[in-house]
Amino acid sequence: SSRYHMVASGSSICSNSIPRKSNHLPPPLVIMSYCWVLVVLCGCLAIGGVPLASGLPEGGGDFPVGRFPFLMPKVVPYKPELYLCTPVKVDYTKSYYIVGFEPNATMATAHHMLLYGCDTPGSESAVWNCGEMAGASEYSHSPCASGAPQQIIYAWARDAPKLELPDGVGFKVGKDSPIKYIVLQVHYAHIDHFKDGKTSDDSGIFIHYTTQPQPKQAGVILLGTAGYIRPMATEHMETLCDVTEDKVIYPFAYRTHTHSLGRVVSGYRIRKDDSGDDHWTLLGKRDPLTPQMFYPVENTEPIRKNDRLAARCTMESNRTRVTKIGATNEDEMCNFYLMYFVDQGEPLQMKYCFSNGPPTFHWTNQETQLNHIPDIDASTL
Repeated sequence: SSRYHMVASGSSICSNSIPRKSNHLPPPLVIMSYCWVLVVLCGCLAIGGVPLASGLPEGGGDFPVGRFPFLMPKVVPYKPELYLCTPVKVDYTKSYYIVGFEPNATMATAHHMLLYGCDTPGSESAVWNCGEMAGASEYSHSPCASGAPQQIIYAWARDAPKLELPDGVGFKVGKDSPIKYIVLQVHYAHIDHFKDGKTSDDSGIFIHYTTQPQPKQAGVILLGTAGYIRPMATEHMETLCDVTEDKVIYPFAYRTHTHSLGRVVSGYRIRKDDSGDDHWTLLGKRDPLTPQMFYPVENTEPIRKNDRLAARCTMESNRTRVTKIGATNEDEMCNFYLMYFVDQGEPLQMKYCFSNGPPTFHWTNQETQLNHIPDIDASTL
């Protein structure tokens, strides 16, 4: 049995499992799930008792935008550095377009939150221990089922504000999309608020969506590293990937993420000319300890087949021990998220760009064949 639990409000009864492919219910309907009730008024975005969106219209224009409260269902974290996940199921008979993300959390409670788009969730439970990122162990399940298609569609930390996508841009979910479930992951680094065993948490994200087809589909590529940081050292954690798909993507936002040792995180597009010279175009660069929101990219020029994507995290350690990449605040992370859109067709199949990191991988490795590396620029603000 699980040591974390959900606190029911009123006389509601919490569901502890979700059916995956059955009990398809037509709209309109009333759903009792995760200790709250949703009345779906228009365009059902729920199947089998697991809601995705309220269908409540807001805003104006030619079509309404729904605002769905995708929140933790009154959980009580039982230990520090706990990662919890909860899912919602998308009506896969229709297409929906996510056009905005409105966080409902503070850094005093949640270290960070991620939204995963999954073909199948990592567990049939209403809430489960889901470890760090997409990794699983014998004691936890990953956000998405092992081996199933998955991608990160949003990330939040450090009291970042809401994000609205550009006009005409949306993440397609449901029909004709590999995203059949959305999974919310919350990292509870500190649990002082919950030590009484009675205080519960509903951190999460209000998802803004529409059923109006958006002409430009959004995607996210996560660049990151493995590796470790030496004691009392400044370390460059770097990654590099080739764009091999015959598509054109248009970057519009980026986000950086490290734990406490991060000083600068930078991301680049690299294009080689006919003479073999690399041209490095800065996509974004920030102090990762400022609000970890999605910021506008420095350059919106398109990224094409045969371009390369690169990221560096400059880490400074005053610790007398080795710091490895890992889940807790005692560990580190090096992440650069690039959000983009395509003006036709589907987003890239490539969702992740990871390297082994230091000490085995650096941009200067001979096999990378990189030149004109912006060594100083990549590590200074």
